[in-house]
Amino acid sequence: MIQSFLKYLTYERRYSQHTITSYDCDLKQFQKFISDNFTGVTLEDISYHHIRAWIIHLMEQDLNPGSVNRKIVSLRSFYKYLLQEGTIQTDPTTKVKVLKTPKKLPDFVQEEDMQRLLDHFTFDDDFAGWRDRLILELLYGTGIRLSELTGLKESDIDLFHHQIKVLGKRNKERIIPFEKNLKNIFSNYLDKKNSLFDHNRNEYLLVTDKGGKSYPMMIYRVVKKYLAIFTTVEKKSPHVLRHTFATHLLNKGADLNAVKDLLGHASLAATQVYTHNSLDKLKRVFDQAHPKA
Repeated sequence: MIQSFLKYLTYERRYSQHTITSYDCDLKQFQKFISDNFTGVTLEDISYHHIRAWIIHLMEQDLNPGSVNRKIVSLRSFYKYLLQEGTIQTDPTTKVKVLKTPKKLPDFVQEEDMQRLLDHFTFDDDFAGWRDRLILELLYGTGIRLSELTGLKESDIDLFHHQIKVLGKRNKERIIPFEKNLKNIFSNYLDKKNSLFDHNRNEYLLVTDKGGKSYPMMIYRVVKKYLAIFTTVEKKSPHVLRHTFATHLLNKGADLNAVKDLLGHASLAATQVYTHNSLDKLKRVFDQAHPKA
């Protein structure tokens, strides 16, 4: 039933491979816990008390509440599918509540640090130098996700209209504009790339030093390398640059709905997490300028 559920998520719901892998891992952990701790319990026998015992077990493993909640979501989705398929008659997850989690504000890089990195740092004038700069410019300049970045193809880049076509979560396409200055970086990078590697052999935009398709850990290493030079922000990851993109737009007065569309969020709730930084800035302005402050 787990495999059937994963196929449903893949082909009907069109979830990303990363999400599928997470669901697979969570459900197999639950399956193992049940088989190790309860003799003769079938899928139909599982109740709220079995699930509660699993959650307590996860908490005893010192998993943070956010990770436990993600596993609860996986289990809920699985049982919702089983109910839909008629495999079970009642859903044991209906009484299960998610754990309280402390609200953590997203990390982001200060504007002056990003300016020092992208406007004043001298990248090497070779393939790797232009590629690394393009990676940073795209993550900060468009706010795309890591998976979207590694999935970009040369055909997705429209240099004439200054925009890229991105395939986001659940195979939803969106168009993101980029600043005109990025056109020159694209051109220089593509010249270096095509002089080294066969264009027909790899259609993907970003490639490794050997010409293969880029992969997440490579992007992580590039981002961490350069951010470590210019910022003391705790997390130095591609996703931090996505946070930075959204925060800086909102700080400059961008419309929240427009930022939502640029990020590819399904709802405003996911985008509103970035407004805290804008509010902090407004409060500082108020404190400095208002006579009654």
